[in-house]
Amino acid sequence: MPLVRIDALTTDSARLNALGRAVHDALVETLGFPPDDLFQILTGHDGVRGTLRFDDHLGVRRDADVVFVGITLRAGRPAAHKRALYRRIAELAQEYAGTEPRNVVITLTENESVDWSFGHGVAQYAPDGD
Repeated sequence: MPLVRIDALTTDSARLNALGRAVHDALVETLGFPPDDLFQILTGHDGVRGTLRFDDHLGVRRDADVVFVGITLRAGRPAAHKRALYRRIAELAQEYAGTEPRNVVITLTENESVDWSFGHGVAQYAPDGD
C-alpha cells in the first residue's frame, strides 16, 4: 500500500521506470512508507492506441510530456504532508525523468483499512471484521 498508477504520453520504458521511482521515493521520503512497499501500474500511451487528454486548466501550460499520477492509499494524512508529497514528486520527476513539474498531474484517493487485500482473499489491515 499505496497503489500507484502512472500514465504518460509519448514515453518509453526507461522514462516510465524513472517516473515510478520518483513517485516511490517521494512516498518513502514524505509519508514514511517502507521502501519495499511497492505496488505500481505504469502505462505509456503512444497517442494512437492510447492517449491522454489535457488542457491548460488553472493556467498551467502542459504539453505532450504530461504525466498523470494516481495514488490510492489509506486515509489520514495531514494536508501539509500531501502538499510535501506533490512537491517532491514533481521535483523527482524532473530529476529522474526530465519531466517538467508543470506536466505532473497528481491525484490522491483515500480509503479505509478494510478496503485492501494483498492476497489470499484476506483484508490484511482489517482481518477481524469491521
